[in-house]
Amino acid sequence: MKKILIIEDDEKITEIERDYLEANDFEVELTATGNDGLEKSISNDYDLILLDIMLPGVDGFQICREIRKIKETPILLVSAKREDVDKIRGLGIGADDYIVKPFSPSELVARVKSHIARYERLTGGKNQANILNFGDLEINLDAHRVFVAGNEITLANREFELLAFLAQNPNIVFSRERLFERIWGLEALGDSATVTVHINRIREKIETNPNKPRYIETIWGSGYRFNF
Repeated sequence: MKKILIIEDDEKITEIERDYLEANDFEVELTATGNDGLEKSISNDYDLILLDIMLPGVDGFQICREIRKIKETPILLVSAKREDVDKIRGLGIGADDYIVKPFSPSELVARVKSHIARYERLTGGKNQANILNFGDLEINLDAHRVFVAGNEITLANREFELLAFLAQNPNIVFSRERLFERIWGLEALGDSATVTVHINRIREKIETNPNKPRYIETIWGSGYRFNF
């Protein structure tokens, strides 16, 4: 279910937006102040944000600016301001659309669906911060799941941590000792030779030809590098 954040201080408009969105199978979260809306926008993940411009505390323009510094979540500005300068300003600071009050609830829902669909087309429908894609290889960092050509493979915890670390730092050579310290910790028992064992196991699971690895390359005398 897609999740929408509504930042709006007009209770009647909030109720209309919520009712129509929930009727179209959206999950809706509400807030009525700019400060709380900004905090929620930054701290949580939403599929779209409905953002009023005139708010108590931080206004909608500033909230939009702050969101755009770190996120590409679709933002639909909702305002009673009809002047073109406000529309231009809103779109210029990163909003995806601008709808003027009073509006048709069905048009609002249509625009919400359109912008979510557009965003998913651009991003592949995935949270790029938590899912890494390299050709046929997909690594879901949050779920600790790995797929090769659409088929899920099973990795032990250390194998997953090692693969994820290398994939998050592509084209950088890491020595066995550095990888051992990073994954097993400085106080871990054993030695860096265990890194080689785990690398070989990972290759057997993710590589088409483990003897000629595509993803994890051995740099003789130096260590390992994830190719991308």
